[in-house]
Amino acid sequence: MAATLKDATAIVGIGQTPFAKRLPQSEKELACRAILAALADAGIAPSEVDAFASYTMEETDEVEVAKAIGAGDVTFFSKVGYGGGGSCATVGHLAAAVATGQASVGVAWRSRKRGSGPRPWKNTAVQLPTPGQWTRPFGLLRPADEIGMLARRYMHEYGATRDHLFNVAMACRNRANENPAAMMYERPLTREMYMTARMISEPLCLFDNCLETDGALACVIVSAERARDCRHKPVYVHSVAQGLPAQHHGMVNYWNDDPLSGPAWTAARHLWKQSDFGPQDVDVAQIYDAFTPLIPLSLEGYGFCGRGEGAAFTEGGALEMGGRLPINTGGGGLSEAYVHGFNLINEGVKQLRGISTAQVPDAATCLVTAGEGVPTSAILLRA
Repeated sequence: MAATLKDATAIVGIGQTPFAKRLPQSEKELACRAILAALADAGIAPSEVDAFASYTMEETDEVEVAKAIGAGDVTFFSKVGYGGGGSCATVGHLAAAVATGQASVGVAWRSRKRGSGPRPWKNTAVQLPTPGQWTRPFGLLRPADEIGMLARRYMHEYGATRDHLFNVAMACRNRANENPAAMMYERPLTREMYMTARMISEPLCLFDNCLETDGALACVIVSAERARDCRHKPVYVHSVAQGLPAQHHGMVNYWNDDPLSGPAWTAARHLWKQSDFGPQDVDVAQIYDAFTPLIPLSLEGYGFCGRGEGAAFTEGGALEMGGRLPINTGGGGLSEAYVHGFNLINEGVKQLRGISTAQVPDAATCLVTAGEGVPTSAILLRA
């Protein structure tokens, strides 16, 4: 019988700092605060931590973090590439390490000062990576420009409209309005505000783009056996997947036969193959939302609807509380905070603990996805 990670590990602690446009602390301090909060939430001493996983874009490294929090000997550490595509994979790497005995207490984290820090694409002193050589000289300078082009293609192919993108933005903002930790708490969004907002990269307006945030988050992973003795009921890591499709070209998918079949499709096939559940069994989803068009593309990729049906899926309040698939119940990257998707992981845990500020009744399964458009990852959590 093939080895499996199914329910072998659980997330037992979550932590976060405040979110803001500008925070005074360094990224290292923010990271340590989030990690210590997650360990306290789990009831586990920092000296027991022996595994770390983060992003290649993370500026704080495990050596300095381990010293600062007082970790013991560390026997596993990894970094996952591709920015927001790596969020769920950090949990997956730790789950694999713990399940195979390489470690016993793993910590994943993301600390970022994007609100007050520089924009990565402004650095003209370094040579462009290969994908950038095919986009930036031709005007696609920012991720918003690249996704804007995909969005225009999606609209052309399948009849999606800005009304459908508004449905996404509105669902996330409505949930943030209920979440005191969200940057957009008590800041309502109306259709008129959306439709008259300035364009950032047509057809994407201001409200189609994620926030720019300072903040940090972390979670703690242990074996399912140990999880039963921790402070909160375990949230099991039921299935894990990463996805890098053949001939992939970041964001714009230039070389693919179909640029709208992104990495989500590859990740989804593996995720569901390893799972006891299917899309129809998911009670709530935290879908990576750096930009609104990523939601309909992900809905299709992960099998919640057919090809080209993602835009229509958003109609009739389907993404709202009580709808077919409530999403991003903390507000997501669009309206809670943009920390490369890690807040979606923690919100998934909150849903399955039953403590979300926008709680889906009796939620027992939660899909969490990482960035669509780049090599991606996903986890299916269950209570």
